[in-house]
Amino acid sequence: MDDGPDLSNNPYGSAVNIFADESVLKEDWQPAELPERASELEEIRNSLAPATRGVNAHNLFLYGKTGQGKTVAIDHELDLLAEYATSTDDLELSVVKTSANNQSTSYQLAGHLIKEIRGSGPKPSGIDQQSMFDLLYEELHDLNETIIIVIDEIDSIGSNDDLLYELPRARKNGHLEDQWISVIGISNDLEFRDNLSPKVKDSLYDNEIEFAPYDATQLTSILERRADRAFYDGVLAEDVIPLCAAFAAQDEGSARQAIRLLYKAGELALNNEQDSVAEVHVREARDILERKRIEEGMRSLTNQDQLALLSVVALEVAGETPTRTRYVYQKYKSIADRLDTNQLVERRVRDHLQSLGMQGFLIAESRNRGIQGGNHYRFELKTDLETTLDILREDNRLHDLVADLSAAVNHSQ
Repeated sequence: MDDGPDLSNNPYGSAVNIFADESVLKEDWQPAELPERASELEEIRNSLAPATRGVNAHNLFLYGKTGQGKTVAIDHELDLLAEYATSTDDLELSVVKTSANNQSTSYQLAGHLIKEIRGSGPKPSGIDQQSMFDLLYEELHDLNETIIIVIDEIDSIGSNDDLLYELPRARKNGHLEDQWISVIGISNDLEFRDNLSPKVKDSLYDNEIEFAPYDATQLTSILERRADRAFYDGVLAEDVIPLCAAFAAQDEGSARQAIRLLYKAGELALNNEQDSVAEVHVREARDILERKRIEEGMRSLTNQDQLALLSVVALEVAGETPTRTRYVYQKYKSIADRLDTNQLVERRVRDHLQSLGMQGFLIAESRNRGIQGGNHYRFELKTDLETTLDILREDNRLHDLVADLSAAVNHSQ
């Protein structure tokens, strides 16, 4: 009898069992419950509930840092609303979900929505903005009586926000007759709402919900529920989940980061054919993921971003951080002189420093010294110093300068 091929020496075989169902640790896995977001779910539910009473749901704005469960929460409630709609004749529902990523204007976003509704074919182009909006209204006419449009990364359109004013007022302005339309915006940019025009704020944001960062206790609960399904019993050492939760809570309070850390720790144990996941795997996983995050982020930095970052790094090496913009600017000018490159004025360098803060490379704290001192920023490095130097050294233009800084670090140690 043929027992099949002998796989004992096949490199894809494993002598240990770590994962029972690792799909639970993937980013696209949707949890059935979100107890850590019970209050936010209730607020979303209250905002959607008017749709079940024959009028439009409230417009809604969800904001908070990445990995806080915003998209999962809205998907959870919209699935429940759709389930209700299929069980009753009182609600005819159409949900249109899209991302505004790479859609930097209302014109582009309208064309993207048209393509989403059609489900196929190219995105329309070559017409003026009002014609694009009219084409969008024609597509909306073919949907159900209640329409909810979900726009993730809504901040991508910046101040070009005409569509955000138009959509919630489509019925009032006669573009739609027998349909109710609501807009749900999701953003990681906590300042986006403040930059909108007053008319858009008035038109769009009936309710807004902030998703605050998870704390270590909440992250521990999230990881424990995932781990129960993802790992075999007894595989995780007792301190693994608390350590993953603590690392993520200290950084961004992101569930996505905590789950990714746990997953990578499990992979490291499996790849090393160790039958349990220990603290050492978590720490190694953190180092690997942090380096990867820094590498990916630094690839997108402009030359001036790099110089601004390197200025703070140099001050960090000298033990002079956190420090104010003017001291960073002095260092920036000396670095630019050494590299013989163009120099920006101090205000533009401050803009680059603040951008680096938003990207997670720097800590940028606003300080107020009262009427006489005014507001000012203080900057310091947020990423690991040695890892940051290692990655910056890979740029040939910066190699010698970074090598000098690395030597200074080694000398001080």
